[in-house]
Amino acid sequence: MNTYTKKHLYIGGEWVEGERYVPLFSPYNGEKLADIPQGTKEDVDRAIGAAEEAAYLMRALSSHERAGVLDRLARLLEERQDDAAAIVANEAAKPIKAARVEVKRTIQTYKFAAMEARNRYGETLPMDAAPGGENRVGYTVREPIGVIGAITPFNFPMNLVAHKVGPAIAAGNSVVLKPASATPLSAFFLAELLEEAGLPKGACNVVTGSGRVVGDRLVKDSRVKMITFTGSAETGIGIRNRAGLKKVTLELGSNAALIVDEGVDLADVAKRSVMGAFAYQGQVCISIQRIYVHDAVYQAFLRAFVAETEKLIAGDPLDSATDLSSLITKEDTERALSWVQEAVDSGAVLETGGTVEGNVMRPTVLTNVDRDMKVSCNEVFAPVVVINRIQSIDDGINAVNDSRYGLQAGIFTPNIHHAFEAADQLHVGGVLINDIPTYRVDHMPYGGVKESGTGREGIRYSVDEMTEMKLIIVNKNK
Repeated sequence: MNTYTKKHLYIGGEWVEGERYVPLFSPYNGEKLADIPQGTKEDVDRAIGAAEEAAYLMRALSSHERAGVLDRLARLLEERQDDAAAIVANEAAKPIKAARVEVKRTIQTYKFAAMEARNRYGETLPMDAAPGGENRVGYTVREPIGVIGAITPFNFPMNLVAHKVGPAIAAGNSVVLKPASATPLSAFFLAELLEEAGLPKGACNVVTGSGRVVGDRLVKDSRVKMITFTGSAETGIGIRNRAGLKKVTLELGSNAALIVDEGVDLADVAKRSVMGAFAYQGQVCISIQRIYVHDAVYQAFLRAFVAETEKLIAGDPLDSATDLSSLITKEDTERALSWVQEAVDSGAVLETGGTVEGNVMRPTVLTNVDRDMKVSCNEVFAPVVVINRIQSIDDGINAVNDSRYGLQAGIFTPNIHHAFEAADQLHVGGVLINDIPTYRVDHMPYGGVKESGTGREGIRYSVDEMTEMKLIIVNKNK
């Protein structure tokens, strides 16, 4: 049984009743979790107004005061991490052991944000390097940008919110947060903790509802100085087109690929790759979707990969033994199954999976897949992986790059020349050598190229995005 009830909007430090509510159900068993308010344009306007007022308070806070709020938030989250993990497992159907990892990462993310709040440095400029610059001192500072509109996805409802709210607070900004409609409970929980941590009223507002209403209002309102969005490429492109002159950071879709060279420990690589492909049902932007294996080790790798895949336990996300559970909606399950069937009908080989048990899609492995099949060229966002053979590292690099996405890619190889060739030639935001592309820690620069987005997350890099540089020059002659 859950303890969730009717939720309210969080605006200006107050819990505000919505005009209309919709039920939120567990993706795994259909149990009702809560009634969620559907924000109106007027609600968004009030939230932006509250954030605009709070932006002056945030700007006036010292660095150590902002860091103190984030330190207290991290401590509160540590104290209630079991509650937080249960919320994620319930609303997102994320296996509880993965939800616990997400919460621990979220705590670390806020700690990094607190560190960054204390470590904002500008630079001095040698003005006399140019004629006429004598007797002048130049230096730069970074100033908060103002109101941040944060639009977040369902798959990491704690940590991806932290990657927007944490650096916004560290930089001295205020936030209007629109969480994913499928996973709003994590955002309400965060609002409670931020209130207890002493964040000024209005500095973080939570407005739930549809993207067409809440998201669109945030994107178009001139009082919002920046939009930070994680989600689909199609939605991100639409945001970019409507945002006008405001800053926009986009973390969009992906189709992460891995190259497996000959001479590697196949058992170890297969085990790591299975985790990278099927963690949280493949609903991770950097889930491995395509694997290109050197012909010399292809069959051995495939056998090892399938064997590891078939060990995975599917079921209730609240069961500590569960490795994967339901996709976020039944529609996503049906879509993924239809893409798998389309591939099989076109000549692909189904090595394992491709079925649903209860409402959980079994992890699925396909081979002999053409590059233009949906499971290969689109983002499947489901427990589906394609394994194809290559004749050389160059073949693998070309196959990885043959995608409209470019977030992260990986290569396992004992050959230093192959490693650096991949590093030089892969057209992605991050290259992982002797690791899976699903690897991420929360202070590293994270972002992509092509339709995988613009800008970078990772706390220091996000703070740079959420501030503006000001140049100050002092004439010592006067």
